[in-house]
Amino acid sequence: MKATGVVRRIDDLGRIVIPKEIRRTLRIREGESIEIFIDEDNSIVLKKYSPMTDLEGFAKSYIESIYTNVKHNIFVTDRDNIIAISGPLKKKYIGQPISNFLENSLKKRDNYLEKHKKNIEVSPGLEEEATYCISTINVNGDSIGLVIILSTEKEMTELEEKTTKIAAEFIAKNIED
Repeated sequence: MKATGVVRRIDDLGRIVIPKEIRRTLRIREGESIEIFIDEDNSIVLKKYSPMTDLEGFAKSYIESIYTNVKHNIFVTDRDNIIAISGPLKKKYIGQPISNFLENSLKKRDNYLEKHKKNIEVSPGLEEEATYCISTINVNGDSIGLVIILSTEKEMTELEEKTTKIAAEFIAKNIED
């Protein structure tokens, strides 16, 4: 475990303030949920909660099935990271943080189709010249992730756009249930 040198008191309601610098570093935004764990040595561990984490294995299997049919790279993200990917770019991007471009798409709740090759920054400092479709995964009014189909070779069509929308809705329904 890495020491931060920060010490905080617990107030009379049992609350503790996580310093702004730590929240910024860990990309914890106001209103987001935190999971609380107790370690083997009775330490309290706080972890940023993502409902997508529970579906990571499901998302991987689901997009593998889609990939066998569309033959384009397909990504599933949560609010911070790429959690599942299928296709030739898998090793390059799995587990990587999402770029500001994708984070903004998430905030705007984008459903977007780029038919012509364009540079897209998928992860900070990592970009592809590609055509792509982006659909937002919305659960109970909150944007919690993205489904992206990306091709460095072929043009995207309405079929891929519909596929990302269906995948995003299907993943959302599995989280809601």
